Amino acid sequence: MNKIFEVPLYAYQSNPDQSAPAPVRHKVIVVGAGPVGLAAAIDLAQQGVEVVVLDDNDKVSFGSRAICFAKRPLEILDRLGCGQPMVDKGVLWNKGKVFFDDRKVYEFDLQPEAGDQRPAFINLQQYYLEEYLVDRIRDLQAEGAPIEIRGRNKVEAVGTHPDHVRLEVETPEGSYIVEADWVIACDGANSPMRTMMGKDFVGRVFEDNFLIADVRMEADFPTERWFWFDPPFNKGQSALLHKQPDGVWRIDLQLGWDIDKEREKRPENVIPRLKAMLGDDVKFELEWVSIYTFQCRRMEQFRHGRVIFAGDSAHQVSPFGARGANSGLQDTDNLCWKLKMVLDGTAPESLLDSYDVERIHGADENILNSTRSTDFITPKSEMSCIMRDAVLDLSEHYDFARPMVNSGRLSTPCTYDGSPLNSADGLNGPATTRPGSACPDAPLGDGYLLPKLADRFTLLTIDTDAPDQMDVDGVQVTRLALSVKDDPSLALKRRYLGDATSAVYLIRPDQHVAARRDTFEENAFRQAVRRATGKE
Repeated sequence: MNKIFEVPLYAYQSNPDQSAPAPVRHKVIVVGAGPVGLAAAIDLAQQGVEVVVLDDNDKVSFGSRAICFAKRPLEILDRLGCGQPMVDKGVLWNKGKVFFDDRKVYEFDLQPEAGDQRPAFINLQQYYLEEYLVDRIRDLQAEGAPIEIRGRNKVEAVGTHPDHVRLEVETPEGSYIVEADWVIACDGANSPMRTMMGKDFVGRVFEDNFLIADVRMEADFPTERWFWFDPPFNKGQSALLHKQPDGVWRIDLQLGWDIDKEREKRPENVIPRLKAMLGDDVKFELEWVSIYTFQCRRMEQFRHGRVIFAGDSAHQVSPFGARGANSGLQDTDNLCWKLKMVLDGTAPESLLDSYDVERIHGADENILNSTRSTDFITPKSEMSCIMRDAVLDLSEHYDFARPMVNSGRLSTPCTYDGSPLNSADGLNGPATTRPGSACPDAPLGDGYLLPKLADRFTLLTIDTDAPDQMDVDGVQVTRLALSVKDDPSLALKRRYLGDATSAVYLIRPDQHVAARRDTFEENAFRQAVRRATGKE
């Protein structure tokens, strides 16, 4: 059994704030040391922002939890210095199969078009990601970055004020008071921060329960995502099988609504279910077991004054589709550059309102897709069940029915259509790179596009001219000049030019497109920078 989650990685140590005569004020405090909180802290520290992470635990999470990481979050983790360890350790996969009863009805391939540095998906236990993020914090500390993580520092009370947030923190040596200009709450689905501030979720809780188990076994199943509707070993329900590193397999079994959760988690009840699925001849051992209930809910607002919620503390979706940790990483990627600009005084505080607009849009998109998946997987009426089963039967023989099968439509990056930071589209180019879109990668002669984009605003020019530098009201914009000749595969042309012969893109620090035109027009791009920084 993997012991990583039993070893304190950020053990409790006294800190000077505990004995200070008056509460110490920090720039940013992150509450919660899960993947989202750690990612936020690293992002800020890499930009030179002083940040303290408070967590009531002192080690990584127990059990695999989030396991499926999509290409876009891997690209974000690349910028945080953790992408390569994830890919090196993770199980790469792109194929999936869908079964109905005892037969395979079809299979799919998620392999992206050639020209991306990162794969479509990897499977990796959440505790490995947390370990890599903590290791990255240690590396940043060794380099002198202003980042600190405090284990067994539990926030017990929160007070909000116009210019700061006040926290009461409990430790093994007693409590202390600390203040922050800004607080990012990343303390999970049961967020104590959310409760202490009297906030709640809106949305749906589905009347169904799923058993999830990490099973260590030697098996000859291929490295694919297998999903069963109404399988012989779990009649009337569904099941999911995924491979993870270290000979661990993730199994999800639908149980229904009216169950005794504690009873169902006992090994004497779990093991017979797994034997029915895997067969009596497969030897396995249980590493972790849990039960979850589908929830598709979010806070009405993510920003509350100087407290900003991200990840599961702000929104929850069912696990089918890999939208939990993946969307949380996109939350912090959206937030941290904006918070940095506000702290530096190069953008108004109102820029943070766009975090609400954009990431609520992302949460609603995820909730919509997750709800549709849940409704298909767990039909709640006889007619819905008849319709679903008919779609599954047809999909075995007819291509037209397969897009209607929904065993958990997998996570894709959100495009911020309608964002107040977008400028009008000035290029009749590919829809995938319209304003609000995340930049797709493309191979270049000496590497890939995304690593070449700066951690600030970038003016990407393709076969046209523009200034190498621009200063727009204190915001620095750096040019990256490319030509379609830099990419013999023509992925750059397909993804950024289409039928156009040249293009200029204004790209935000989170690698989302803010504006695009066919040629550089200084006034238009200066206005686009102001708009993208909340000044218009």
